[in-house]
Amino acid sequence: MAIGQTDAHPPPTPRSDGGGCADSGGAAPRTRRAWRLRGSGRPCVWRPEQEQELRASHRSGSAWDRARVMAPPPPLAASTPILHGEFGSYPAHGPRLALTLTAQALHIQRLRPKPEARPRDGLVPLAEVSGCGTLQSRSPSDTAAYFCVYTYPRGRRGGRRRATRTFRADGAATYEENRAEVQRWATALMCLLRGVPLPGDQEITPELLPRRPRLLLLVNPFGGRGLAWQRCMDHVVPMISEAGLSFNLIQTERQNHARELVQGLSLSEWEGIVTVSGDGLLYEVLNGLLDRPDWEEAVRMPMGVLPCGSGNALAGAVNHHGGFEPAVGLDLLLNCSLLLCRGGSQPLDLLSVTLASGTRCFSFLSVAWGFLSDVDIHSERFRALGSARFTLGAALGLATLHTYRGRLSYLPATTEPALPTPGHGLPRAKSELALAPAPAPAVAHSPLHRSVSDLPLPLPQPALASPGSPEPLPGLSINGGGPELTGDWGGAGDAPLSPDPLLPSPPNSPKAPKLSPITEGPPEMQASLGPLPPTPGAPGASTWGPTDHLLPPLGSPLPPDWVTMEEDFVLMLAILPSHLCADLVAAPHARFDDGVVHLCWVRSGISRTALLRILLAMEHGNHLSLGCPHLGYAAARAFRLEPLTPRGVLTVDGELVEYGPVQAQVHPSLGTLLTGPAGRMGHNP
Repeated sequence: MAIGQTDAHPPPTPRSDGGGCADSGGAAPRTRRAWRLRGSGRPCVWRPEQEQELRASHRSGSAWDRARVMAPPPPLAASTPILHGEFGSYPAHGPRLALTLTAQALHIQRLRPKPEARPRDGLVPLAEVSGCGTLQSRSPSDTAAYFCVYTYPRGRRGGRRRATRTFRADGAATYEENRAEVQRWATALMCLLRGVPLPGDQEITPELLPRRPRLLLLVNPFGGRGLAWQRCMDHVVPMISEAGLSFNLIQTERQNHARELVQGLSLSEWEGIVTVSGDGLLYEVLNGLLDRPDWEEAVRMPMGVLPCGSGNALAGAVNHHGGFEPAVGLDLLLNCSLLLCRGGSQPLDLLSVTLASGTRCFSFLSVAWGFLSDVDIHSERFRALGSARFTLGAALGLATLHTYRGRLSYLPATTEPALPTPGHGLPRAKSELALAPAPAPAVAHSPLHRSVSDLPLPLPQPALASPGSPEPLPGLSINGGGPELTGDWGGAGDAPLSPDPLLPSPPNSPKAPKLSPITEGPPEMQASLGPLPPTPGAPGASTWGPTDHLLPPLGSPLPPDWVTMEEDFVLMLAILPSHLCADLVAAPHARFDDGVVHLCWVRSGISRTALLRILLAMEHGNHLSLGCPHLGYAAARAFRLEPLTPRGVLTVDGELVEYGPVQAQVHPSLGTLLTGPAGRMGHNP
C-alpha cells in the first residue's frame, strides 16, 4: 500500500466502501490524519497507530527463500485495508461492487442497484483462495480489464467446491490504465497468499513477485483405490496452476521408482518435491534423498504430500496444522492443496531406524508392531475399499486378538509434552466408509514413467500434456489462448475474455531457465567423492545419512539411563506426527519438530471392548485421557524393540520390513515439510 497516493483515474466514488471506512465529512481532527487508499477516490480516517502497525508489519514480513520455498504471510492486522476500490461485475449487467482487500480476506459489498446492509457471499477468506488472474475482453471496443479470483469455499454439506469471482475494472478511460489497476490488485493478493511483504511507500507492481516456485510432483496411480491419477488431474493440477506454481508431474510405474528418480535429481533446479499418493510414496522419496552422497544438502529439500492413498497420516497432521476441520477423501486433498498453494514450511523430525540385519531406513511417520501393523498389512487385500480397509481390518483383528511377548527399551525425553486435558479432544472427520465401492477403472501403463509439465523440461519419455497455468474461466489458460467464453459465464451481450499473460509470467519467458532431464539412479558427483557403493538388497535401506550417536549396536547392552520393560503386548506404536491416519490422532500433542518420538503401547489382558474404546477415542485424540490401565505412553529420544515372539509383523511408515530386533533414534528438524501457514486450530505456541 502506498500511503498518500491516489490513482490517476480513480473509479467512481462508491456510496459505501465495504471496508469499514466512512467519509470524514470535512477536515479530520488534529489527532487523526486523512489518507486515501489506492484505488479509491475518497479519504478514509486513519489513526496514527494504525499507520505504525501497518508499516511495522511490512518490515517484519518473512523473506522468500529457497529453504522455505513459500514463506507464511507477514503479520498484517486482519482489519487493515490494503486496497479498496469500485468494480463492475462480469457479466456486465451485474451489480457494481466495492472491494476491500485485507491481510485475511477480500471483502465484497454491492453498491448498485441497491446497497446491501448484510452482504451475502461478501467475505472471501484468503484461506479459501488458491490464486488469481487478470483477463481482457476479446472485444476491441471494451476498455475494461478483469480481475479473477479462484476460491474453494465450503458448501452447505461441508465439502469444498470451486468458485470463480470475476470483477470488471472500468474506472479509467483506457485499457492500459484499467489493466494496471487489476495488475495491482492481483499482485497484492498473490503477495498476501505467498507471504511476500508489501511495500509501504512504493507502487504495487508485478515485479514484487519472485519467480514461480518449481515443484516436482510424483503421483502413484495405484494409491488408495486407484484414483490418484484422476484426482490429481481433476483437482490438484488445476489448483496449483491457478496458484501460479510451476510443476513437473511424473507418474511412477513400480515400487521404489520415486526413490530412483530423486537419487538422480538435480536439486538446485527445484524448490520442493510433492507426492500425490499415500504415505508410502513419500517414504520412498525421503529414503532416496538420504541415500545420496550429498544427503546433507538433499534432505533439506522441502517435501510435501497431497493425499490420494488409504491412510494419509501425514496429510491429516498437515490439515490439522493448517487449522482446517478434520477431513478425509477429496475434502482432505483439497485442504492440503490449498495449503500447498499458500506456501510455508516447517522443520520435520526424522527417525533413523536400524533393522535386524543392520540396514538402516528413515521414517517420517511411525514404527508399528502388533495389532496396528497386523491390520495395516493384512488389510492390503482390501485395498480396493480405500480407507475403509482399515475399518474392516480392525474388525477382523479384534475378532482374532493376539498378544506378543517383547522387550521395549527407550531413552526418555528430558521434558515430556503436556498431555491433552480430558474432554478436549479433536473433532472427528467425516467418514468416507464405503464397503462396496465401484471398481476403479483399469490404468494403462507405459514402459517409461509419464509426465505432465508446464516447464521447459527436456524429458526422456513422451509427455502426456502441457496444460499451462491456471484456467481463469472455463476453457481459458493464463499462459495461452483458449476457446471463447460461453455458457453460464457470459451473457448474450458480453464479449468473451482472454487471459492476460503478465501475471504470473509464462514458463517460457527468459526468467524461467531450462531444466536438466530427470534421470533415474544416483547423480553424477565430483571425482573426489569416489564411486557410489552398491545399494543394499533390502528395500528402503540407506547407506548414507546422519550418525546415530544415541544408539549402541543392536545386541549390545543399553546405557543405564534407558528404561526397559518386558511384557506381553497387544501393540506397540512409535510415532512422530500427531496422526496415525487421516482420522486417527495417536499423539494429539505432537508437533512436527518437537524432537521426540511418541511411544504408545497396550499390554495384554485388555478386553476387546476396552481396545475398541481406545480406537474410537483415538478418532478425537482423547484416548490418553481414558485412564485405561493397559495403555502406556512415553516421550523418547530413542528406543529399541526386541520381539520375543518368533512370528509377527513389523512396519515402518506402513511399509513391511524384516521381522526382528529394531532400534531407532530421532534426528530433530533434519527434514523440511511443506505445510502451508499455521492455522488457528493447528497453531502451536
